[in-house]
Amino acid sequence: SFPDVMMPSYARNPWSCVFFIVYLSIELYFIMNLLLAVVFDTFNDIEKRKFKSLLLHKRTAIQHAFRLLITKQRPSGISFKHFEGLLRFYKPRMGARERYLTFKALNQSSTPLVSLKDFYNFYEVVGLKWKAKRNREHWFDDLPRTAFLIFKGINILVKSRVFQYTMYTVVAVNGIWILVETFMLQGGNFFSRNVPWSYIVFLTIYGVELLLKTTGLGPVEYLSSGWNLFDFSVTLFAFLGLMALAFNMEPFYFIVVLRPLQLLRLFKLKKRYRNVLDTMFELFPRMASLGLTLLIFYYCFAIVGMEFFAGVVYPNCCNSSTVADSYRWLNHTVGNKTVVEEGYYYLNNFDNILNSFVTLFELTVVNDWYIIMEGVTSQTTHWSRLYFMIFYIVTMVVMTIIVAFILDAFVFRMNYTRKNQDSEEDNGIVLEMEISKEEVVGIIELYKQSSAASETAQLQNIVLQMDKYGQMSTLFLGRRSRTKSDLSMKMYEEEIQEWYEEHSRKEECQPPLQEPASASKSCTKPQSLRQRSQTVI
Repeated sequence: SFPDVMMPSYARNPWSCVFFIVYLSIELYFIMNLLLAVVFDTFNDIEKRKFKSLLLHKRTAIQHAFRLLITKQRPSGISFKHFEGLLRFYKPRMGARERYLTFKALNQSSTPLVSLKDFYNFYEVVGLKWKAKRNREHWFDDLPRTAFLIFKGINILVKSRVFQYTMYTVVAVNGIWILVETFMLQGGNFFSRNVPWSYIVFLTIYGVELLLKTTGLGPVEYLSSGWNLFDFSVTLFAFLGLMALAFNMEPFYFIVVLRPLQLLRLFKLKKRYRNVLDTMFELFPRMASLGLTLLIFYYCFAIVGMEFFAGVVYPNCCNSSTVADSYRWLNHTVGNKTVVEEGYYYLNNFDNILNSFVTLFELTVVNDWYIIMEGVTSQTTHWSRLYFMIFYIVTMVVMTIIVAFILDAFVFRMNYTRKNQDSEEDNGIVLEMEISKEEVVGIIELYKQSSAASETAQLQNIVLQMDKYGQMSTLFLGRRSRTKSDLSMKMYEEEIQEWYEEHSRKEECQPPLQEPASASKSCTKPQSLRQRSQTVI
């Protein structure tokens, strides 16, 4: 650790500090940051090329599927019958209603056929989850007038800015109060057996807020928001913490520590802060693959460490080394008391897989890593240093990649936000589609003719709902979460057109399978048959 390694030389000659200062300035602050910049730029370029490759591969697959689904009688587009057959194989669990809504969402022309231009949106539309749009605006529309006016007033209240900023103020005051309570703690008693009055007051306010939002918006609309789910979870944990304090359930006192999570709600105040939190939420699923890679990497080094260093480190094992104090364990009597001097570093060993993982994590953090290395080296050979040096170098590269991954996601989100400043709220991909009663009846007849009448239950329910409310058509909403691919489509909108043109030129140069290779003499870089086979879906 620095400056421990410098102090002996510094004591003999004060000018020796120049070497350490220059070395750390170049290696730690310049080379390491330069490495991060290079890795980030490379990572960003790889992500862009990967997106381009996947996008063009999807486009080629769609073109190939289109050629298979059209007929000689109808070469301009895909009929519903053939499209429905495709979805039976692509998504076997998709119902008849979803298949027709997907077909209708793709078909932007007035013809009953899906053109190639419309079919290019297949991957964006096929992932939509369809639900009938409610005929009522609010859940309380059918209640008696008095109850309707009460709930309507609550709805207006919880949607008002005054209510929102009032709750932000309460959250901020709660955070300050928790800080004051922390400073007022005495004797290290973090959990008082008496329930603080402030806890009850703030929990009551949060409970009233939850009740107002649930009644004003309705349970379905309330729970459809991620922020509302977060508020509900934190309030629930706060209530459980209150129960733990009130009934003296000591094993559950840790729940009280979750109270400060309410402060995360203040991220909603400023759009830039929301972007930080949104980026964090987007990273969680994608970090799973990186976490798994890191776990495998740890496991490999843990197994090697257990093979070479199991049973090597123990109390008082390193008395002849420079780190003997860190491994010393002494039990002696001072007056009437028994004093134990314990260095604790003997716990950092490779005796089992759990201890190995903890030791490797401590080596990853770097602080005092040389104590662990010197302890093992003193009991084995100097060649043991190779294990720790290789682990440090590999860890440095892996952690730099992880940091570059996080930076790429955050910078990408910031650039997307600047480019799309009009969209204040991101509610995902939402598509509205209207179908008439005549269309539904026609599709039911089509299924009956193809001996698939058992699949028409959903469609018949639509007709029954239309008859019930005297409607001639019904609105459906298709929703799905916005993925990074969708954001990339917006970010690289101009470049995508160039990619498509370049891809089209390559496709024109590529001869059909039945023609000889000499047919593409005018093309400088004809694609191979292996490349063509990759387009099959």
